[in-house]
Amino acid sequence: MAHLPSRRRLALAVPVVLSLTASLGFLPTGASAAPVTTSATQTADAGTLAYVVNVKANHSTIRKVTQAITEAGGSVVATYDKIGVLVVHSANPDFGPQIRAVRGVQSAGATRTAPLSAAGTTDEGAAQVLTKAEAAKIEKASDAAGQSEPLEADQWDLRAIGADKAATINPGSKKVTVAVIDTGVDDTHPDLAPNFSASQSANCVGGVADTTPGAWRPYNPTEDYHGTHVAGEIAAARNGIGVAGVAPGVKVAGIKVSDPKDGLFYPENVVCAFVFAADHGVEVTNNSYYVDPWLYNCMDDPDQKAIVDAVNRAQLYAQKKGTINVASAGNSNHDLDSDSLVDASSPDDSTPVERTVDPHECFDVPTQLPGVVTVSATGVKGTKSYYSSYGLGVVDVAAPGGDKYQIPDTPSANGRILSTLPNNAYGFLQGTSMASPHVAGVAALLKSTHPRADAAELQELLKLQADSTACPAGPYDGNGDGVVDATCVGGKHVNGFFGHGVVNALRAVK
Repeated sequence: MAHLPSRRRLALAVPVVLSLTASLGFLPTGASAAPVTTSATQTADAGTLAYVVNVKANHSTIRKVTQAITEAGGSVVATYDKIGVLVVHSANPDFGPQIRAVRGVQSAGATRTAPLSAAGTTDEGAAQVLTKAEAAKIEKASDAAGQSEPLEADQWDLRAIGADKAATINPGSKKVTVAVIDTGVDDTHPDLAPNFSASQSANCVGGVADTTPGAWRPYNPTEDYHGTHVAGEIAAARNGIGVAGVAPGVKVAGIKVSDPKDGLFYPENVVCAFVFAADHGVEVTNNSYYVDPWLYNCMDDPDQKAIVDAVNRAQLYAQKKGTINVASAGNSNHDLDSDSLVDASSPDDSTPVERTVDPHECFDVPTQLPGVVTVSATGVKGTKSYYSSYGLGVVDVAAPGGDKYQIPDTPSANGRILSTLPNNAYGFLQGTSMASPHVAGVAALLKSTHPRADAAELQELLKLQADSTACPAGPYDGNGDGVVDATCVGGKHVNGFFGHGVVNALRAVK
C-alpha cells in the first residue's frame, strides 16, 4: 500500500491502566452487544461528520440521549446498547459540544476531522509479490528439505518460533477461530479456503455489521492485500499448497474495517468489529492497525477521549466474552516509555499538524487499551526489527515481523515474511503487522491446548511460554548506518525490546 502511515504504541503502567479502566471502560454483562440500527446513508453529504456518543448502558439513558441527538441535528446509525455506544452522523458544526452537555452523556466526539466522504496498518513498505521463477526456486528447496508446503523453505519465521514442529503435535483446533480485523480477507485463496469461517466474518465499515456473503473481502485486491497476508500467517492450511500458517488447524475469519474511500480504520468500524467478534464466538482477534485519524488519542481533547472510550468499551466487552485481543506495537522505532513523542502524522484524514504528546496521557487505540497484548517485531537474527517500536513495560511479547536488513539463509534470501495475497498470489511484507499474527496464531494454539482458559489466562500463558531474550550486548544499530537507533532497557526476562520474550509455538502445544 502506498498510504501506510507509521504506527506506534505505548502501554500503560499499572496505575494508569487502572485509572483508564475506571474512568473510561467497564465490563458489560454477558448479553449480546449487537447494535440496533436505523436507516442511514453511509456516504453522507458534505459537512457531515461521524461521532461516537458514550452513555451509561441502560435503556432509559439511551432513549433520552437518542432523543437529544435528534434534537441536536444528529442521526443515530447504530446503538450498541450493552456497552452504551451510539454511532451518530450530524452536519451540525456544534453537535459535539451540544451533545456533551446532555445529561447521561459520559463522552462524545467526532471520529474524523474531515467530512464523511491512508490505511492505518502496520506493515513497513509495499508487498513484494512472489514471481513464478522465485516460487519455482523455493519449491525445489522445500521438496529437497521434505517440507509439506511448496513455499515453506522460505518461511524462516515458522522455524524461528517452532511452528513447523508444533504442527506435527497439535496444528490447532477447528473449535478455535482467529478474527482478522483488517482490510478484508480473500477467502477464495486456496490456502485460506479450507480454514475460513464465513459465519464469523463481516464488513463493519460504517459501524454496522454486513454479513452478506463475500462482504468481508477486500474492496480492491490489488491494494487491500494486508488482511489476506495476515490471515495466511495465522492459519494458512497445511494442504500441499503454498505456505503454512502458525496454527494451520484453526479457523480464521475476516472482519473488514477499512473505509473504501480513504482506507482508514475509523473508530465506529472497530467498535463494530470487536462486538461482532465477541458475539460470534471468536476466541482471538488480530489487530494490525491503529484507529484513525489520530496516531495518539489525547485525553484532554474531547473528541479523542470519546474515541478511546468507545473502542475501549468494545474491546473490554470482547475480553469479558473470552476473546483475547492481540495488536501490533508500531513501526516508528519509538521508545514508548519516553516522556514525550512527536506525532507529525495526525490527523491523517485531513491536514496533519505536528504536535508533541505525552504517551502516558495520549493513547494508541486499540493497542494501548487495558488487556490488549502488545507485540514487537524481530528479524531472522532474533533481534528487534529496525522499524519496531519498543519500551519497557510496553511490549508484552515479540515475534517475527521481518527485517530487510536481517538476511535469512533461504532460497529467496528475503528477510521479510512470506504469506498469502489476494487472487491466489503470495508475497513478502515486513512490519509489526506481521509480528502480531504470529502471536495471534500462538494464542490460538494455546486456546486449543487449554480450551477453558479465558482472555486474561491466555495472556499469561503467552508470557510464560515465550523464550526470554536479553537486550543486545552492545549498541543497537538496526539499519547498519553506524548510528545507535534505540536503547534496550531491562533484564533477560523482561525488557523493552522483547517484553517477556519471543513466542514459542512448540512450547505452546506441549
